[in-house]
Amino acid sequence: VQLQASGGGSVQPGESLRLSCTVFGFTLDYYDIGWFRQAPGKERERISCVSSRDGTTRYEDSVKGRFTISRDNAKNTVYLQMNSLRPEDTALYTCAAVWGAKIRDCATTRSWDYWGQGTLVTVSS
Repeated sequence: VQLQASGGGSVQPGESLRLSCTVFGFTLDYYDIGWFRQAPGKERERISCVSSRDGTTRYEDSVKGRFTISRDNAKNTVYLQMNSLRPEDTALYTCAAVWGAKIRDCATTRSWDYWGQGTLVTVSS
């Protein structure tokens, strides 16, 4: 079982990146996926998640309106489209998966089954 996060890089403020979280060893259909980030010297924070039950998406306030999470179950991949990037978005971004049937809301659960290794996003002029 593996989650592979990719798509990070170095960009200037205002630019965009699309992160991918591809799962191996299990079927994405039944799992909620969350995107997290950890900036230097700060705690990890959940920034977005998508439900397996009905596709409901959730966003942390600081990324709402700029980031979009989507899932393609056929490709076993969840995407995070990040637009209008800011220096404060600089962080290591990681995805995680949890069996959807055992949680109520991916925005509040602390019980994640699998974690990816992270991809670094740097936003700087």
